[in-house]
Amino acid sequence: MARPRNNPGDLAELPTELRSDRPKGDQIREILERLTRRLTAGTVLPSERVLAEHFGVARMTVRQEVDRVVAEGLAARRPGGGTFVAEPRPNRMLTSSFSQDMRARGITPGAKVLEHRVESAGQTLAGELEEPLGTPVLHLVRLRTADGEPMAIERTNLSLRRYPGLETLNFAELSLYDELSARWGVSLGMVSASIVASAPSEADADLLGIDSTTPCLIITSAPRTASGEVIEFGRSTYRSDRYDITVAYRAT
Repeated sequence: MARPRNNPGDLAELPTELRSDRPKGDQIREILERLTRRLTAGTVLPSERVLAEHFGVARMTVRQEVDRVVAEGLAARRPGGGTFVAEPRPNRMLTSSFSQDMRARGITPGAKVLEHRVESAGQTLAGELEEPLGTPVLHLVRLRTADGEPMAIERTNLSLRRYPGLETLNFAELSLYDELSARWGVSLGMVSASIVASAPSEADADLLGIDSTTPCLIITSAPRTASGEVIEFGRSTYRSDRYDITVAYRAT
């Protein structure tokens, strides 16, 4: 069995004591955050018991702060292996596609097609796509991965009147936005999106490899082309423990 990358009892990276003029919990959390920035991913952090004894605080106080850095995605727990520095979280810019974001960060994007069907747009979907009622639409659901790790379930709908032949493409291998750009000259313009935190369904949690109590980011969006046409309308589920969302905008 491979040894941990450091000794959980090694206190070389820790201050000798806490300040008396600030809440102890806040200081412990800041210390843990600094450790996650300084140490390499996979390095074991000092245990809750070691931290509590070293700083003379209640173990529950330490546990609460460890829970916070884990929730922030800076650290992760391994059953029987303690708490360790988490891998860096990929970042999603809403002004570019998943594949473009991942490739820009040296990460290999992947996709597994879960649903791929053509249907007629009902009143609500037609309104979102700004298309006539009954317009043929490609409904596409994909499990998105980054270096093989499940990151998101993307659900989207695209007008086949605007993009005829889109339904014939294999999006397990192709980037949606690369194809829209190459075949139909689509240039991404304004992105309108709603982002809420919510627990995933049991089915989504299984696909993403997470517990059903882990919060996810539910993103509803209708990006437009540079000329103002709606490109797609979708509602996707992203892991909040392994993913950051960045929104770029211009003040007017």
